[in-house]
Amino acid sequence: MSESRGPDGPDADHVRPPGAGDTTVEALGALSEALETVERARGQLYGFHQLTGGADLALDRALELLRTGGHTEQADLVEREILGRNVIPGRWTFQIVEAYDDTYYRPFVEVERRVRQDLLGGRRHVYEAEMKEARRTHGHPQHTARP
Repeated sequence: MSESRGPDGPDADHVRPPGAGDTTVEALGALSEALETVERARGQLYGFHQLTGGADLALDRALELLRTGGHTEQADLVEREILGRNVIPGRWTFQIVEAYDDTYYRPFVEVERRVRQDLLGGRRHVYEAEMKEARRTHGHPQHTARP
């Protein structure tokens, strides 16, 4: 990373390129924020996947205990109707995660990257870097521009 505003300013990777106006920088900040929300949604989808899978695996113990307790009919019902069941027609949770990744997440990431490349030379978080520069106390040891 090269210096762009002296040692007390942001590095070149976080300075808007020549010709990038305020609206462009703000638009890319909003696009980045939208992608961050998609990242959070994806994380929750993986949580759903893991929790549902864990519940399905926990049924093994429930089935064992039901059978040990002499409740074969109820164990058979749980095994037949719930164990290994699709969570939506034709799909387990891993298939939902894969469809989300392929249909929405990866295209979103790629489009955000392309727009950022086209308009800001690929620089990330320029909007946030400018906000940091405007809000920090210059010269304060806990308000430095860089690590």
